[in-house]
Amino acid sequence: MKFSTAIIRLSASLAILSTAVTLAFAQSSDEPLRLEITEGIIEPVPIAVPLFVAENVRSESLSKDIGNLVAANLVGTGVFREIPKDAHITDITNFDTPVLFSDWKVINAEALIVGSVRVGADGNAVVKFRLFDVFAEEQLGDALQFSGRSDGWRRIAHKISDAIYSRIMGEGGYFDTQIAFISESGPKVNRRKRVAIMDYDGANVRYLTDDSSIVLAPRFSPDGAQLLYTSYETGRPRVFSMDIASGSKQVVLQSPEMAFAPRFSPDGSKVLLSLVRSGNTDIFEIDLESGRKRRLTFSAAIDTAPSHSPDGEWIVFESDRSGTPQLYVMKANGSTPPKRISSGAGRYGTPVWSPRGDFVAFTKQRARFHIGVMRTDGSEERLLTESFLDEGPTWSTNGRVLIFFRVTPGDAGGPSLYSVDLTGQNLRRLQTPQFASDPNWSPLRR
Repeated sequence: MKFSTAIIRLSASLAILSTAVTLAFAQSSDEPLRLEITEGIIEPVPIAVPLFVAENVRSESLSKDIGNLVAANLVGTGVFREIPKDAHITDITNFDTPVLFSDWKVINAEALIVGSVRVGADGNAVVKFRLFDVFAEEQLGDALQFSGRSDGWRRIAHKISDAIYSRIMGEGGYFDTQIAFISESGPKVNRRKRVAIMDYDGANVRYLTDDSSIVLAPRFSPDGAQLLYTSYETGRPRVFSMDIASGSKQVVLQSPEMAFAPRFSPDGSKVLLSLVRSGNTDIFEIDLESGRKRRLTFSAAIDTAPSHSPDGEWIVFESDRSGTPQLYVMKANGSTPPKRISSGAGRYGTPVWSPRGDFVAFTKQRARFHIGVMRTDGSEERLLTESFLDEGPTWSTNGRVLIFFRVTPGDAGGPSLYSVDLTGQNLRRLQTPQFASDPNWSPLRR
C-alpha cells in the first residue's frame, strides 16, 4: 500500500511535546507508514465519519450504531477527533459513489471513512468500509468487508476500527480485545470479589466465578482462550486455570504451599508464579504439560510478580532483596543472576513487560502512587499518573496504552479501572457495573 504525501502530513500533524519521536515512512508500496509516539499529542487528527449507508430497511438502526462506535473507538485513542456530522456538506447515500473530495477538504477533514451495512433475512450482517486520504484524493487500501450475526455488531465495529487504525498508524489496533478484572461489591470491610471479563470499552460484562471466595490476579493466555487467577476457595491461595468458553477449571500446581501472582509464558506452555515455601517466597516456573516445577529465584527475600519479555528470554519481577521492593531482570532459564533495574527513590512493584519489548510498566510508591514506565535496562523512567492509589498496569496489544486501577479513599471509596497513553496523556475512566480492580488486557480476538 502506498501512502501519499498527504497521509504523511496527516500523521505528522500529531504535534509532539518533545523530540522523543520517530517518524519513518516506506519508499516502496509494500510497507505502511510507521509513527512512533513517546510523548504527548497536542493536535488530534480530524476525521470525518458520515453515517454508514443502510442498504436495506433491516440495517437502518445497525448502520448508525456501527458507524458511531467506529468513530467513538478512534476518538477514544486521543489521536483523532471527529468532525461533527452537522458540519458535513454532503451525505454519503451510496457506498460506491465516487467521493467529492472538495466537500471534505473545505471542512478540514484529513481522513474520510465511508461504510455500509446490509442485514439479511437470516439476521446476518455484511458491513463494508473504505478509508480515504482527503488531501491526496485517494483511497487507502482496498475496501474491506466483515460479516457476522447482527447481534455481534460491536465486534464488527471493533474490527473495522482496528483496520482503520492500522492503515493510518502503521501498527495494530487494540479495539477487538477484552479486559479481565476483579469485580468488587459490598462494604469496604467485606468486599465480595468475582473474576469478570468485558470488551475493551466496558460492554458485554460476563462473570466467570461467584463471590463465595476471594479471587485475585486474572491473567489471559497468549491465545486469549484461558485465564489464570488466584483463589482462596481451599482456604489458602492456589492458582487455577480456567477455559473461558466452557468455564471449566483446574489447579495449575497440586501443592499444599501457597501460590499466587501467576502469568503465562509467551508461548502458553508454562506458568510463572510465586510460591511460599517454609516462609520464603520465590518465583517458580511450571510446565503445564508435564507439571514439572522449577525454581528460578534463590533468596531470603520476597520475589513476586514475574513477567516474561515478549521473546520469552527474560523475566522482570519484584523483590525486596535490597531492603525495599524494587524491579529486577534475569534470564528466563535462570542462567544469569537477577539484576536490579529500578534506581529512583521509592518502592516499585507489579512490573509488566511491554508486548513491543521496549518498556516495562510498573507501580511506584513515593508518598503517592504512580503508574510509570522505564526502558528494560532501567533508563528513561517516566511517571504517567499520580493519585492516592494507582496500581496494577496492563498493556494493550500494540504497547501504546495502559489500563490500571485507581482506588479512591474513604469509607465509600473503592477501585475503578482507568486507561492512559504511553505518553501520559488521555487519562480515561472505564465504566464497569461495580468497583473493579486488577485488570489484564487480552490479545486481539480471533
